[in-house]
Amino acid sequence: MNTLIERFLRYVKIDTQSDHESNTFPSTEKQKDLSRLLVEELKEMGLDAFLDKDGYVYAKIEKNVHGKKAIGLIAHVDTSPDAPGYPVNPRIIKNYDGSTIKLNDDITMHPEQYPSLNKVIGEDIIVTDGNTLLGADDKCGVAEIMEVAKYYTTHKEEKHGDIYICFTPDEEIGKGADRFDHDFFKADFAYTADGSEVGGIEYENFNAATVNLEFVGKSIHPGSAKNKLINAQHIAMEFHSMLPTFLNPAYTENYEGFNHLTQMHGQVEHARTQYIVRNHHKGLFIKQKDEFVTIANYLNEKYGYQAVKVDIKDSYYNMYDIIKDHMYVVELAKQATINQGVEPKVEPIRGGTDGARLTYDGLICPNLGTGGYQFHGRLEFASIQQMEKAVEIYKEIIKLNAK
Repeated sequence: MNTLIERFLRYVKIDTQSDHESNTFPSTEKQKDLSRLLVEELKEMGLDAFLDKDGYVYAKIEKNVHGKKAIGLIAHVDTSPDAPGYPVNPRIIKNYDGSTIKLNDDITMHPEQYPSLNKVIGEDIIVTDGNTLLGADDKCGVAEIMEVAKYYTTHKEEKHGDIYICFTPDEEIGKGADRFDHDFFKADFAYTADGSEVGGIEYENFNAATVNLEFVGKSIHPGSAKNKLINAQHIAMEFHSMLPTFLNPAYTENYEGFNHLTQMHGQVEHARTQYIVRNHHKGLFIKQKDEFVTIANYLNEKYGYQAVKVDIKDSYYNMYDIIKDHMYVVELAKQATINQGVEPKVEPIRGGTDGARLTYDGLICPNLGTGGYQFHGRLEFASIQQMEKAVEIYKEIIKLNAK
C-alpha cells in the first residue's frame, strides 16, 4: 500500500467532526488531534510547521527558483456533523466491477441508485462499514496535500516557487475561513483540495445565507380557545407553505437555487425555524431573501401583531464574481489536468468552500477534485487511483507555475 493511502486510512480513523451548536473555536477540540499529527509529520519532512491557537495548521516550502508566484494548497480537517463520524472502519474494494456493494446487513449501494459509482468502475475504492461517514471530505485533500509536501521536501531538484500549506478547522459549519492568517499565508493564489471527481475545477459556488425565523403565538386552554388561540407552530407551517415549492432542494440541480428547512422547534406560544438560502445568481439570491421578509410582513399584518421575526445573515458569496477577472488561476489548473491525461470538469459547486470566503478576502482560491464521492453520509467513498492522480495534478500545477 502506498503512503498516500496509508495516510488517508490513518487520518479517517481520527474523529474530527465539527459541531454547529458549539460556541468555541474550533467548535470541537478533537479536530486538533489530527492537526497535531499533521504538524508532527510536516516537521518530520523538515518543514517549520505549526498549529495556531485557533486550530489552523500552517507550513511553507521555501522556493528554489525566484520570480515565480507563490501557490497555496488548502484542505480542511473537520468532517461533517450530518452523519455519525466515529469509529470509521474503512474497507478497500479492489477493481470495483459495478455490482452492488454491501456495506453491512442493512445498507447497500448500486450504480443504478448512485450513478457516481459508474465513475469508479475498474478502480480500487475505499468504502465505509455503513455505520459512519468515511471522511473523504476532506481527508482525501489533506492526505493528497501531505503527499505533495513529501514530494517537494524529498525532491529538492524540482523547481518551484514558494508553496504555502494550510489545514483549516470548522469548514463544514461554515467557519473555516473565519480566522485564517493572511499575514503568514502570503500565496499569490491558492487552491482548496475539497472537490469530488478528479479533474474537477470549481470556481462558481452558491451565494449563501441563513434565515432564522421566530414565531409568536397566543396560548389559551384548548377547551376555551375558540377565536382566541393562535398556535405558533401553525404560523410556522403557514409560513413554510407560502415559500415557492419548486425551491425545495429536492427539486433543484445545476444552477438552480433553493430554500432548505434545516431546523424546526416549537410549542404553542413560541416556535423557531431555520433555513439556508442558496443561489448562484446574485439577483435571484436577493429575491429569495426578500421573499422571507415579504411573507413575514404579510403574516404580521394578517395576525395584527408581530407574529413573525426574521433574521437573515449572509454566509458567503459566489467567488466567480471575483475569479472572472483572474482566470489565469483556472487556466493553470486546466492545463495541469490535461497534462496529466485527465479531462478538466468545470461545474458549479452546489455548496461552498473555504476558497469562496478566501477569494473575497483577497486570496483567489478555486476548488480542485480529490477523488472522493457522496460526501456527508454513510455511502461516502473514495477512489484510490483518482486520489493518486489528484496528487499528480497538484504537482503539475506547481511545475507549470515554475516555468
